[in-house]
Amino acid sequence: MPAFGFGKSGIVINDADSERDAEPAARTIGRAAGKGLRWSLMGNVSTRLGTLLLGIALARLLTPADFGLYAIALSAMYFAMHVNDVGIIAATVQWRGRLEEMMPTATTLALTFSLVGYGFFWVVAPSFAALAGSPEATPVVRLLTAVILIDGLTAVRVASLLRSFRQDRLMIANLCGLVVNAGVAILLAVRGAGPFSFAGGQVAGAGVTGILVLWSARVPMRFGFDRAITGRLMRFGVPLALSLGVEAVLLNADYVMVGRALGVAALGFYLLAFNVASWAPGVIGTAIRWVSVPSFSRLAENEGSLSPGVQRSFTLLFTGVLPIAVLTVVLAPALVEFLYGGKWAPAAPALRFLVLLGAVRMLTQLAVDVLTSAGATRATLWLHLGWAAALVPALVIGIRLDGIRGAAIAHALVGLLVAVPLAVGALRHIGVRLGPVVPTLVRPVLAGVLSASACMLVAELTSSSFLELLAAGSAGLLAYVVAVVPFDQLRAWGGRATALLPDRSR
Repeated sequence: MPAFGFGKSGIVINDADSERDAEPAARTIGRAAGKGLRWSLMGNVSTRLGTLLLGIALARLLTPADFGLYAIALSAMYFAMHVNDVGIIAATVQWRGRLEEMMPTATTLALTFSLVGYGFFWVVAPSFAALAGSPEATPVVRLLTAVILIDGLTAVRVASLLRSFRQDRLMIANLCGLVVNAGVAILLAVRGAGPFSFAGGQVAGAGVTGILVLWSARVPMRFGFDRAITGRLMRFGVPLALSLGVEAVLLNADYVMVGRALGVAALGFYLLAFNVASWAPGVIGTAIRWVSVPSFSRLAENEGSLSPGVQRSFTLLFTGVLPIAVLTVVLAPALVEFLYGGKWAPAAPALRFLVLLGAVRMLTQLAVDVLTSAGATRATLWLHLGWAAALVPALVIGIRLDGIRGAAIAHALVGLLVAVPLAVGALRHIGVRLGPVVPTLVRPVLAGVLSASACMLVAELTSSSFLELLAAGSAGLLAYVVAVVPFDQLRAWGGRATALLPDRSR
């Protein structure tokens, strides 16, 4: 989630003090963030695994057209969720001062905006569905966008948990919501509810998650209105909301354009490919965002801490994401066939390029988190505007030339050639230099090439999708680890593994 910033502390610190204080502060924040990140990763791995299993089950029960209608509603819901709280969650995470002073006003604003937003989407749902080429999606849009009401009610409580690195409570709430989501969705699908299976499950799951968040945050539900606090929130929130709205267009314009140009069945294949490509951003990217906002916000308060912290984070993220992207590109057809069945094979060509987009999105989102943590919310708006301005015409050309595969290629190229340079430039503007990161990326890139080569070589020797995923995926992953991890570290790991083996000399 984005961060909220009012600038640096009013305390003046000289350069010598800054250098002495930066490392201890970074270590303290790092320990808290590390704990939060562990819980975030555990929660996201669990929820993504559950979502994967749910998607596999629904793919067997529903049709590509059902997926396509759901994709239209999903694009509306994503847009609503991005702009719903007008930066209130980020404001709470980054608030300089006592939360008790701003929470009543923030709660009132968040709930008011969600009520107004849902009313707006209820009215425009028919026009939105018609724009996507499927007027029959209207009731699905109206049902699914109801989740923003729950989001408005829980926004400040979620932010208070994030601010204090209590990601464990959010994890439990999300897992319980997922269980309810799966049960309701599968029951509706079996009874022939079609695209309403997705929407009904998500609304039910969001309701359970919301109840648990309200209980676990232990924050009184108070409403109020303070004009001065509202002014501060809106001065920050309006540009951030505009930025997030543009980001939502980036993430969902392809759904509307593919559905309108190619129909709901093609959109269903595209949605499946996009969902698979979003596994890594969903697990790793979301987990990092849960802790990056409070972490970078605190580092931004200490002179000299932010740039080194960003450099380390960028290198680790790139190194961790690269093998996932490489192996998914190589194994896309086998992955789709094994998990979802032969009828979903048309999704594989789009998946190969959308997974590259997923990797780019994680890197650019890290940049957005840094910018918002430093209070540079207008920079995030210009970043997303530039990205959207290049993406929309590229999607039109891509879809006309090569269908859903062309849309995926356009998305990936614009992300790589437009979004990444814009993000690097924006970070440079706030004093974060990524130049020192470049030498650290050479080894992961070479390891990625070796991984892809090993994976393709073994894949040629297999005869089934399961064996291809198992053998070729293992070979590619092993090649990457051996190439990217220093030899001393590998030897240390080997020593630890050997120590765990039983002693047979006795």
